[in-house]
Amino acid sequence: MLVGLLTLPILPGLVIIWAAALGYGLASGFSTLGWVIFAILTVLMIAGTVIDNIMMGKSAHKEGAPWWAVMLALLAAIVGSFVIPIPIIGGILAALVTLFVIEYIRNKDWRKALASLKGMAIGWGWAFLIRLIIGLVMIGLWLVWALV
Repeated sequence: MLVGLLTLPILPGLVIIWAAALGYGLASGFSTLGWVIFAILTVLMIAGTVIDNIMMGKSAHKEGAPWWAVMLALLAAIVGSFVIPIPIIGGILAALVTLFVIEYIRNKDWRKALASLKGMAIGWGWAFLIRLIIGLVMIGLWLVWALV
């Protein structure tokens, strides 16, 4: 779980924390409390996993990028994650570069393109903070499960 928490910026850390809880449950057995907490952990993991896209897209759109450009940038992030499998390099870089290029072509103004890129990067930063908090909550819930 600590590995998942420490690798949040570059790996799907919430999934790692969730998998560690699953391993714990399989090894020690699932009590009623265990199933309830594991269900909550699952919801938190899913919510935290999609928060990146929501926060990045919303922030870029707020800076003037149209939703179609945001969606193309997020699609590029998925493709970039496979091309360069380290998400912070492949996924985030692909999303930022794609958004910048689209906005530069669309507006013919690098300052507006940079503003959209900055918005997306700020959204990613806020999403990281939210994922960190979710990760801490997940670990706290697991501790309750493990100690009770």
